[in-house]
Amino acid sequence: MLISSRKLSLQDKFTIFYHSLFSFPLRVKEIKRWQPGKGIKFGFKKAILISSSRGFYFIKGEEKQVGERLKREEFSENKIKIAKKYSEVLKFLPFIKFIGITGSLAMGNADFYSDIDLLIITKKRTLWTTRLLVLLFLKFKKISVRRSFDKEVKDKLCLNMWLDEEDLEWHDRNLFSAHEIAQIVPIFNREKTYERFIFLNSWIFDFWPNAIPNKERFFKYNELKKQERFLNKLFYFCISNFVEPLSYFLEKLYMRGKITREIVSRKRAIFHPVDWNKKLMRELKRRGVVVG
Repeated sequence: MLISSRKLSLQDKFTIFYHSLFSFPLRVKEIKRWQPGKGIKFGFKKAILISSSRGFYFIKGEEKQVGERLKREEFSENKIKIAKKYSEVLKFLPFIKFIGITGSLAMGNADFYSDIDLLIITKKRTLWTTRLLVLLFLKFKKISVRRSFDKEVKDKLCLNMWLDEEDLEWHDRNLFSAHEIAQIVPIFNREKTYERFIFLNSWIFDFWPNAIPNKERFFKYNELKKQERFLNKLFYFCISNFVEPLSYFLEKLYMRGKITREIVSRKRAIFHPVDWNKKLMRELKRRGVVVG
């Protein structure tokens, strides 16, 4: 059911405008899902005209985005199947606690040539060992992983976000990072790691309060206590105290002189050379939208 554009609130128009920057016209239920919260202060310097077609809302004059989105939904459906297939392989590695789809694919907005962005959360003090094992395992399985210098990236896994379960709280708090976290699609979740991740980043609801359905469940989160066998404890002790420091040292050695905006620490690895929030704020300002 369509809503008359005259009945759209300023919050509705901001939501439509924000997503138009990603060529992503919205359905009615998506306008409700992505309503801005108290953490987003905004104003329009000029009137925003909204049009609708085929069940989507978009900025007037950008109707072509509807056709583009419908095509991208088809492309995304296939890529999500690939992501789930590869995750079925990875989830048997012992220290992986969570795998989630991120980026445009998580929104169902990936184009034909897009890669597959994944967030991986690992057991504490095993991040770099797990990353090394994952890369070796994928190479053994002949599964393509995107590298920084690749020109052809279609359907390749882009493993650009790694978090240790002890360091899940996101440091850069803004409307872009909040959206990116809220849109993550879990495809493997062990011991309520996803619930803990959202619980520790509940600030995202200040920006997008309706983004995740049934959000109350995250505030009722209780950490699971799991009893491990002696041999498992011994194995983990050896990995976390001997193999992990070596893996981290080798990665730091490899990245020396190459780091720009990337984050490489013992408990997180974020390979995002572009400051997307800064870029987004610049584009909003250019188009006459002020965000405080």
